[in-house]
Amino acid sequence: MKLGPVELPALAVPRLGLAAFRRRAVVHLAFLLLALATVGLVLTVLIDQKQRAYQRYAQGFRQSLAEIVLQLRHPSGQLALLNPTMSAGGRDGQAPVLLPFSAIDFDDQNKAQRAVEMAGCGLRWPDGASLCAAVGANAYAGGFLYLVGSLESGPLTGRQHGALDLAGVHRARVTLTLRGETQTWIAPFEGAAAADGTQRGRLTGFIGAGPQLPGKARPVREFRGWLWREGPCAEGSSGPDCARRTFYSIRLPVEAFQAALFDAAGQRARPVWPPTDLDQARVRVELLGPVEPAKPAPGASTAATAAPSVAAPSTDTPSAADPPASDAARGDGPVLFDSARPGASLAQSLDRIGASLQPGETLRIERQGRQPQTIAERRGPELSERALPWLIHVMRRLPVRGEVLGVGAGTDAAEVRWLTASDEVATPSGRYRLELRGDLRSLDRQLALEARPLAWLAAAMLAAVALAWLMVELGLIRGIAVLTKRAAAVSYNMQDARADQRIGELDVADLRGRDELGILAGSLADALSRVKDGLRREQLRAEREREMWHAVGHEIMSPLQSLMVLHGAPDDASHRYVQRMQQAVKVLYGSAPPSEALASADLHPQALDLVAFCREIAANAHYAGIAGVSFSTALPEPLPVRAEAYALEDAVTHVLRNADRYRPEGTPIALTLEAGEPGVVLLRIHNQGPPIDAAMLETIFEYGVSDTAPQAAGERRGQGLFVARTYLAKMDGSIRAFNVPEGVVFEMSLRRAAA
Repeated sequence: MKLGPVELPALAVPRLGLAAFRRRAVVHLAFLLLALATVGLVLTVLIDQKQRAYQRYAQGFRQSLAEIVLQLRHPSGQLALLNPTMSAGGRDGQAPVLLPFSAIDFDDQNKAQRAVEMAGCGLRWPDGASLCAAVGANAYAGGFLYLVGSLESGPLTGRQHGALDLAGVHRARVTLTLRGETQTWIAPFEGAAAADGTQRGRLTGFIGAGPQLPGKARPVREFRGWLWREGPCAEGSSGPDCARRTFYSIRLPVEAFQAALFDAAGQRARPVWPPTDLDQARVRVELLGPVEPAKPAPGASTAATAAPSVAAPSTDTPSAADPPASDAARGDGPVLFDSARPGASLAQSLDRIGASLQPGETLRIERQGRQPQTIAERRGPELSERALPWLIHVMRRLPVRGEVLGVGAGTDAAEVRWLTASDEVATPSGRYRLELRGDLRSLDRQLALEARPLAWLAAAMLAAVALAWLMVELGLIRGIAVLTKRAAAVSYNMQDARADQRIGELDVADLRGRDELGILAGSLADALSRVKDGLRREQLRAEREREMWHAVGHEIMSPLQSLMVLHGAPDDASHRYVQRMQQAVKVLYGSAPPSEALASADLHPQALDLVAFCREIAANAHYAGIAGVSFSTALPEPLPVRAEAYALEDAVTHVLRNADRYRPEGTPIALTLEAGEPGVVLLRIHNQGPPIDAAMLETIFEYGVSDTAPQAAGERRGQGLFVARTYLAKMDGSIRAFNVPEGVVFEMSLRRAAA
C-alpha cells in the first residue's frame, strides 16, 4: 500500500544565540590567534634584528671614524690631507706633492726609502718601479724638490771623471715644467761595481738633456743624487750580471722656489709654503742606458766603423706628446725607466680614505682656518638592490631603544635619522676637521633587504593559515552550521500539537558528500527518510484505530440502550451502573486518545448532598468488587457541594480501586468528610498499606503513570487517578495524596453549594 504524504506547514527558523556558535567562534579565534602569533613572531624577530643591527652600526660607525682618524694621523694619511688633488700624473709628468716631513735625508738610502714608504708617497707601476716627487713641509729647508724611486736593472755603466760624452753611460734625466718654463737636468752615474755585483755611486747633475756635455760644463752645485744597486737577483735572472733592485735619491734645486723664499726673507715676510701653484708643476724622470754601437754596413771600411757612434749633443727637452721610444730614436739610448709612461697608480690618496664607508655614510674633510675649506667629501656606495617599499616602511616604524645609538634612554632610536661624529687631525701645515655622517634610512633599507626572505616566509605562513581557515570554514563549519540551524528549526517547532511529526521536515539530503560531514549528513538523511515513512504509517494506524474505536463504541451503545429499558425502574440498583457505563462510552469514544477525550468532556456540576452521596457509595461499593468500605462524618446533613454525581462517583471509584489494590487483605477503607477552608469540604479516602514514594506523589496523577505492567487483556494502568484529577478540576475541586503512619490518604476538596 502506498503511503500518502504528511502535510505540515514550513518550519520557522529560530534566531540562534552565541552558545550555538561557540565552537565555531573558538575555531575562528584560534586561526586569528595563529595569524597574530605569526605576525608577532616576525615583528619580534625584526625588532631584535633591527636592535642588533643598530647597535652594531653605532659601534662600527664610531670605530670607522676612529680608524679614518688614525689613518690620517699616519704620515701616509697626512700626505693625502696635504695633497687632496694628488693624481697619478700623465704623459707630461707628475705633479710634486707636499711631504708631512720637513725634508728627506736623501744621502742615506735607508732613511730616504723609509721616509717615502712611511708617507706612502709616489707612484707605483706594475713592473715594481716607483717614484716619489715631493717637497718638504719646512719652507726654510731651501726649496728643493726630492725625487726618490726604484726599479730593476742590470749592471750600471759609470762615467769617467771629466768625460763629456754621456752616450756610453747610465744617466738620469729630469725635466721640470713650472710657471710656463721648462728646465732639464742630466745626471750621469758615477760609480763602480763591487765584487759581489752590487753598485753604489753618485748622480752628478748638469744643465741640459745630453748625451753630449759642452766643453766647459760644470755640475749644478746643489744638485745631489745617489744610486744604489744591490740586493738579490730579481726573479727570472741569475749570475753576476743579473737584474737587481736599483734605488735612487735626488735632491733637485728649483730656482723659482728659492727665489720666492729669499725674496720673502729679504722683506722680512713669512714665506708662503708650499707654493700655491705646486700642483701645476710637472716633473718627469727618465733613466737612460748606454747607446749601443752601430753595426757596420756591408762593404763599409773598418776605419769608419771603428769609431763609436755618438749622437750629437742636444739640449732640447723631449715633448710630453712623444712616446718613450722617441728617446732611443734620437740617440739617447734605451729608456730603462720613464715616469711619463702609463699604468702608474697612487700608493695613497683621499679617494682611498673613504673606501670603507658604508651605504648612506658621508665623510667631509675641512681645512681649519679663518675660512674653513672643504678639501674632500666622500660618500659610501649605493645599495645595488632595491628593497620592497612597504618593508622599508615597516622597518622604519619598528621601535628601538635609544641607548643603542647613544641618544638617551627616553628617545626612540627609530625617530633618529642621522648619526654624526667628528674629530681633528693636526699636520705641519694646519689642522683638519673630519665629520662622519651616517644616514640611518640607508640602514633601514639594508635591513629591509636582509629581511625580505623572512617577509616572504611570513607571507607564506599567513597564506597557509588563511587557506586552512577557508578549508575549515567552507568545507566543514558552514555545513555544520546549516545542519545545526535545520535541527534547531525542528527543535524550535516541537511545541506544535504534531511535534512528533516535525522531525520528518528535517531534510539534509543536499549536504551529502564524500567527506566526513557528507557521510554523516547522508546517514542522517537515510535515517530521517525512514522516520518519515514511520510517521506516515503511524498516522494511518492512528486513523484506523480511531475508526475502530468509534465502531466499537457504536456497537456497545446499542446493547446499553436495551439494558436501560430493562433496568429502568428507579429502585433497581443496576440502573445506576448502566447509566454510568453509557456515560463512559460517550466520553471515551467521542475521540480516539483517552487523555484527549477526558480533557474535552463536558460536565454540568449541580448541588449534590455529599453526605448522602458518600453513604450510598460506601453501601454499594461491594457491587463494584470493593469490600470493607466504611463511611463516617461529623458534619451536619444535608451537605450540598458543586459536583456532577456520575463524574464524582467515577472519580471516587477509581481512587477506591487504587486503594483496594495496595491495601493488605482484610483491612478496611475509610471514607470521611471534614471541613476545610471556608467554603471547602474535604473527602478523604484512607487505606492501610505501603507508602507512596515521595517523588511520585505528584506524578501519579499524570496519564499513563503506573508501577504495574499492562494486563493480558490489554488494559493499561495509570488512567484512573488521571480521570479523578481531570473530573475534579472540571468541578472546581482538586485531589492530592500524602502518606500517613498507617498508610496512604487521598484527599478531595469540593466547593460548597448555596443552600
